[in-house]
Amino acid sequence: MDGRSLVAWNLRRLRVARGLSQERLALDAAVDRAYLSGLERAQENPTVDVLDRLAAQLGAALSELFVEPAEGADRPEPLKAGRRAKGA
Repeated sequence: MDGRSLVAWNLRRLRVARGLSQERLALDAAVDRAYLSGLERAQENPTVDVLDRLAAQLGAALSELFVEPAEGADRPEPLKAGRRAKGA
C-alpha cells in the first residue's frame, strides 16, 4: 500500500470510529471538506501540517495515520449518509 492510500485508510478508520462527519472534521481541522474527501480517497497529497491538525482533531498520534492494516482487512466503511436527528 502506498503512502497516500495508507493515510486515506487510517484517516477514514479514525474518523468513522469517532463518529465524525467529513464536514465536522474538516471544520475543526481548518481544511476544506472537499480536500478532506480527496485525502480519504487517496487523491490528495497532504502536508505534514495538515496531517498534524487532522490527527490532533481525531485525538490520535500522527503515527496512527501510518498504521498498516491487517492483511485482508476490509476498507473502513463511511458513516451513514444523512443528517442526524436534533439533539443526537
